[in-house]
Amino acid sequence: MAENKTNVMRILERNQVHYTAHQYPHAKGAVSGEEVARLLDMDAAKIFKTLVTQAAQGFYVFIIPVSAELDLKKAARAAGVKSIAMLPQAKLLPLTGYVHGGCSPLGMKKALPTFLDAAAAAQETILVSAGKIGHQIEVAPNDLLRLTGGALADLTR
Repeated sequence: MAENKTNVMRILERNQVHYTAHQYPHAKGAVSGEEVARLLDMDAAKIFKTLVTQAAQGFYVFIIPVSAELDLKKAARAAGVKSIAMLPQAKLLPLTGYVHGGCSPLGMKKALPTFLDAAAAAQETILVSAGKIGHQIEVAPNDLLRLTGGALADLTR
């Protein structure tokens, strides 16, 4: 299974963070978070998506449950900026090093201010992308916050 190890998994191991790797079948592209939950036979409340946004002041990362929608006003408030918008998909790979559907909050080209939805606090572990479509990592929310330098915030509608 070593050949399936992603850079995100190596980061976790280097930092001695316990994680569980999960893989799901995919047909050459991103699948919805709800579909990931179904394919892994897991509660969608445990699976989180990584969204990258932009503001006049820079770029921000928000990690929210797959079944929720990012509230841009709450996101801007959490980031301490006036307004925030979703990053156009074409800019995701050059900025983060990740493709749509495989964007992980860990291992981006450059560390960005990161916020984790408060719903994660109710979970012992959550799943986020392992940096490659078809790969997820299950990790404790506090470990994710520590490694990203992130903060908990109310981010969804």
